[in-house]
Amino acid sequence: MTTPPDFGGREIEEGVIEDLGGPKQHETVSHRDGYNIPGDDNEAHAPGKVCELCGAVIEPGQDVRRRADGNWMHEICPDR
Repeated sequence: MTTPPDFGGREIEEGVIEDLGGPKQHETVSHRDGYNIPGDDNEAHAPGKVCELCGAVIEPGQDVRRRADGNWMHEICPDR
C-alpha cells in the first residue's frame, strides 16, 4: 500500500471539509482579475521631458519609454 505525500494536511485542499461532512465554508471570491480596470495601465508618461530619438518635447498624454540610460523616448515618435 502506498501513502500520498503529506503537504500539510488535507484541510488545505479546496472543498475537502465539506466532502467529509464538515460545515460549508462561505468565502467571497473576488472576480477582479486586474485586467481592463479603468485608470490601471502600464503606460509611462513624462510630459516636459525631451525625447532622445527625435529631440521633441514629450507632450502630456503621449506614451513614452524609459531607456536603460535613464532618458525618455516616445513610444512612437510624432515625426516618424
